Order: sequence, then C-alpha cells, then structure tokens
Amino acid sequence: MSVLDRLVGWLSRRLGRLSGLFKGREEFDLTEGGIAKPLFYLSLPIVVTNLMQTAYNLIDTFWLGQYSTDALAAISFAFPMVFLLISVGMGLSVAGSVLVAQHIGADEESEAEYAASQTVALSLLGAGILGLVGYVFVEELLGLLGASPDVLPLATDYMEVISAGMPFMFGFFVFIALMRGYGDTITPMLVMFGSVVLNVILDPFLIFGWTVVENAPLVGTIAFPELGIQGAAIATVLSRGLALVVGLAIMFRGTRGVRIRLRQMRPDLSYARKLVRIGFPASIEGMGRALSINLLLVIVALFPSTVVAAYGVGTRVFSVIFLPAVAVARGVETMTGQNMGAEKPDRAKAAADFAARTMFVILGALGVVAWIGARPIIAVFTTDPEVVEIGTTFLRYVAPSFGFIGVMRSYNGSFRGTGKTLTAAAIVLVTYAVVRLPIAALLSQTTMEYRGIWLAFAVSNVVGASLAYGWYRRGTWRTADVTEGPTGPAIGDDLEVGETEASTDD
Repeated sequence: MSVLDRLVGWLSRRLGRLSGLFKGREEFDLTEGGIAKPLFYLSLPIVVTNLMQTAYNLIDTFWLGQYSTDALAAISFAFPMVFLLISVGMGLSVAGSVLVAQHIGADEESEAEYAASQTVALSLLGAGILGLVGYVFVEELLGLLGASPDVLPLATDYMEVISAGMPFMFGFFVFIALMRGYGDTITPMLVMFGSVVLNVILDPFLIFGWTVVENAPLVGTIAFPELGIQGAAIATVLSRGLALVVGLAIMFRGTRGVRIRLRQMRPDLSYARKLVRIGFPASIEGMGRALSINLLLVIVALFPSTVVAAYGVGTRVFSVIFLPAVAVARGVETMTGQNMGAEKPDRAKAAADFAARTMFVILGALGVVAWIGARPIIAVFTTDPEVVEIGTTFLRYVAPSFGFIGVMRSYNGSFRGTGKTLTAAAIVLVTYAVVRLPIAALLSQTTMEYRGIWLAFAVSNVVGASLAYGWYRRGTWRTADVTEGPTGPAIGDDLEVGETEASTDD
C-alpha cells in the first residue's frame, strides 16, 4: 500500500471514529433498499467538501475585507468571473460523472474507467485553452461588467493569476465529479481538507506580507511580500494545484473510486463528441448561472461601491447556505445515474422527490435563521457599517425563498443524472435570463433602487422551483440513455507496457 493510500485511509478512519456519519461506497448500495440512508451517506461528504470549497472564497473575502473595501469590491467582480470561466468547461465533468454513474449502475466497470480517463484528458486540455483566453482578455471582460477605475486593476490582478492556474482550478472539480459518479464522495472530501488547510495558512501571509524582525541577522528580512489581492489568488491556485496532484495520483492508483489509465487518456474524437453532446448543455446551465451573476453585477455597478461590496458578501453567504441543496442535487444526480443504468427509473424518481421535499424544509428553516440573524452574519465579513446595512436588506429579501432553491436543485440534479442536461439548462436559463435579470433591471430603476435587485432573486427562485417540479412530472426523462455510442477499448487492450493488474495490489 502506498503512502498516499495509508494517509487517505487513516483520515477516513479518524473521521469515521469521530462521527460515525461517513460511510464509503462499499457500505451502501444506491440501487437497492431505502432512499434516505444512501442519499444521506452520499450527500453528507459532498456537503463537507463543498463547505471546504466555499471556504476558499470565504477566507479570501474575510482577509480582503480586512485589507480594504476596494479589495472587497474587486473580489465581488472576480468571483463571478471565476465561476464563468469554470462553468464553460464544467459540462465535461458533468458528462463524465453521469457516464461513470450509469456504467457503474449497469455493472460496466471498464466502460466507466474509459469514460473517466477521457474526461480527465479532455477537461485539462480545455482548461488550459480557457485559462489562456481568460488571461488575455480578463481586463476587457471586467471592464464590460462595469468595474470602477479603482476596482478594475485589483480585480484584473486577481483574475490573471486565476486564469494562469485554470487547469489546477478546474482539474480538482473533475476529480470530485468522477469520484462522485462512482459513488465515492469521501475521498474528495479528505483531499479537499488538506488543500483548504494550505490555503488558510498561505492567505494572510501572501495578502498582508510578513517581515522577520526579531533576530539578527534576519532583522527586517521579508519572508513574504505584501501582494494584496494577488496574494489571495496565488494561495488559491497553489492549494488547488496540490489537490489536483493528489487527486490524479489516487485515480491512477485505482485503489479508491474510479480508476484512470494513461493510455486511455489519448484523445478519442468519437468519445469527445459524446462527452460534448452530454456536457455542452450542462456548461450552458453553469454559464447561465455565472452570466446571471455577472450581468447582475452590471446593474449593481450602477450603484456605489458599498452596494457592490454588499452584493459580493451576500452571494458568498448564499453559497454557504445553499450547500445542502447543491450537495443533495449532486447526490441525486449520482443516484439517478446509477439507477437509470440499472434500469430502475421509479427508484430514481423516488430519490428526486424525497430530496426536493427534504431540501424545501431544511432550506426554509435556514431562511428563517438568515432573516433573523442577517445583520451579524454580514458583519462577520466587513466592518463598514454601510455595507452591513445594505447586505442585511439583501439577506432579508431573499431568505424567504431559500426553500424553493432546494426544490429546483433537486429536480435539476435528477435531470442531469438521466442525461437530460438540456432540460436542466433550459430551466436555469428561463429562471435567470427571463425572470431574474429583467426584474432586476426594471425595479432597480424605480424608487426601490438596489432593493429591486434583491427582490428579483426571491421571485426567480419561486419561478425556477415551480418550473422544475412541473417539467419533472412530465416524465420525459425516463427514456434517456447516454451510454449508447462509443465506449472505448476493452480493458485488456489498454494497459501500458509493463502495467498489470498487480499495480493495484496493497
């Protein structure tokens, strides 16, 4: 057994002994038995993983809020841009996850491995191209979003570093998606933990700098230069890079979750078309969410920097509150995929319905908490009293609609799991492009001012949930089959010279 395997196993056992809540794929079956228990065990590590993933943004927001209000406003522009760049290529990871899930459900291990190998190769290639484009045009894009002259240089500094590290940023998302499709959500959680710890350590040193002053001959020596917002970006890229290296090592090793093979990573154009066919609508869905946030920034930017900063803090808070819905949606995606592969659509529907009901109740309760505690929640991220006041109104306008987010996410997750990624994309585009943006643009020009933008969030959440529920009830997803078409070579044909199954022995 390798050192990496021992470390991951040790962390898994420690967490298991601490809580008894985390169970691996070998301890439950997504295609048999009850719904609640496997969905819980599948989703709980995703909640923790996403919480730690969101910690990257929250840590940056916290430290940059202490650094300056301009830096906080700059990160409000940068985060949606990061989301947009990642969303462009995110469809491939969704396609890979769905294919892996359906092949595993159909007991087709070799086809699942080939899907994973092709997804990794094509995703990293795409991320490199996307990062290059982002690096070259980032200043122009941020300018189009309405960043002020004071904020634009700071946001550009942040995004140039992120764009250069896009393969690291995106690569780990692919690792998470493929392992999740297999049914292993614990390993990505453990790898993310180490990455977040590194980011927590690096952030304050790289943002504020650190000068050694105590002992000669190092008096006045600069250990870390003050890099400000650029330092936050460097810390994030380094941390994500470490996570990607570890994730690739785990998948190449093949002792946990889905395995990838070097020879199977040679680009297969016919398989690439299959991934794009499934994944492109998922990219559109992600881009729809990201473009909505970015286009809303254009509207928000018409107001003072304090409103922009409050918008940035509010959306970061939402990213934490919505973690259960995002996690359960990913869990439903995997359960749906494996059950569709096992030809059990009724069980897939039961999982989606259960998730929607549960998330409506849980997020509704969190909405009550957010409404009551809006002011102290916003105050955690900024000391500017005006930003706190505006951010408080943001939370209180949107909080009553939190439960509807859970409904929309749950059914969209099931749509993706069946391979109906175009349906999920259509629901998101209608919710954001047809409902949220127009309402925000119109109401922000009335006496409601920026509060009209906040109201647009609430209205669109209700509309999106209603649309997802109604469309799911039509049942058109039952006939989907994404495993047809090219599946790659047989497992015995793709081993490298000298590579044998013994390489997976402990």
